[in-house]
Amino acid sequence: MKSKQVPTISVKDLVKKIINKKQVFILDVREREAFDDWKVEGGNVHIINYPFDELERNPKNLADGLPKGERLYVICAKGGSSQKAAEYLMKEGIDDVASVSGGMEAWSEHLEPIKVHEWDTGDAIYQFVRVGKGCLSYMIVSEGQAILIDTNRMITPYREFIDWMEVALTYVLDTHLHADHISGGRRLAKEYGAQYYLPEKDAEEVMYKYEPLHDGDVLTVGKRSLKVLASPGHTIGSMSFVLDDQFLFTGDILFIDSIGRPDLAGKAKDWVADLRETLYRRYRQLSSELVVLPAHFMIHEEMNKNGSVSEKLGVLYEKNHGLNIEEESSFRQAVTDNLPPQPNAHQKIRQTNMGKQVPDEGEAREMEIGPNRCAIQ
Repeated sequence: MKSKQVPTISVKDLVKKIINKKQVFILDVREREAFDDWKVEGGNVHIINYPFDELERNPKNLADGLPKGERLYVICAKGGSSQKAAEYLMKEGIDDVASVSGGMEAWSEHLEPIKVHEWDTGDAIYQFVRVGKGCLSYMIVSEGQAILIDTNRMITPYREFIDWMEVALTYVLDTHLHADHISGGRRLAKEYGAQYYLPEKDAEEVMYKYEPLHDGDVLTVGKRSLKVLASPGHTIGSMSFVLDDQFLFTGDILFIDSIGRPDLAGKAKDWVADLRETLYRRYRQLSSELVVLPAHFMIHEEMNKNGSVSEKLGVLYEKNHGLNIEEESSFRQAVTDNLPPQPNAHQKIRQTNMGKQVPDEGEAREMEIGPNRCAIQ
């Protein structure tokens, strides 16, 4: 008798279910160490880990303990083991099961574009949510022109979006030299004939040409004006961008539920004073009505109903614990003593973003596997 074919679900469709707060039941068949380091998460995600080797030896034991009447999505590292695991479960009578195509590798790389604001003129801001990595990048569109901010390594989604919108890419900006993911900014800028900008103080060791970002610079796209604000602390050159006195792109300095870490270049004790100066003085001078658009999110509770990530600056000063440490000594201790493990391969990623090494696609993908870990805990 011919066995049933295992249904599959794309990461894109899985992401939409999670963003739309659907109940999602996931079986992760990777080894426990990999699962504990990084997994699919979300408000209505129910996930269990059962390594493939154990499932292969005794699939009935797992099948008997699975939820009844719910579709089960099986995920592994790259999509192969999940197919086989689903086959075993189907033989045990678990018919409502599907394998996640591409596994955690595809989960890490998917970008979901979400409109976060639109003006009456049709100008808009789009946020590209990298759900599996917690990265956030942006496109500002006005009068047929576009700016990209903090682009990820996977440039095809941006390319498709630019072509679909039929806009001209004029500027590509990175808020800082990233250490958790490889920037696609230079490649996109070259492909579309745009100018690539990087903070000058973060670019002392880069091996390529770029346009330097300085405090007070102003870039325009159509009717929109983007002002550059020096905001060191995560890196020495970190920059924020204020768009039309309405939006604040904070890079990795300020998140919705936390603040940036100052140690990814090995300078935690040196840069903690800069971090406090940015968060407790420079940002304090800005309007509390500015909508913060960060470069990362840590937990899915930070997401709005449509899956985007944003909040007013004034609300963050009320609720974000990293903005409410009065004593400077206590702040220093909280920042330097409360750091999570550093992102996987962060030194190699920094070297790549400096242009000092050029990994192939497989190497680049492996370097980025895992959570972003850009915030203090």
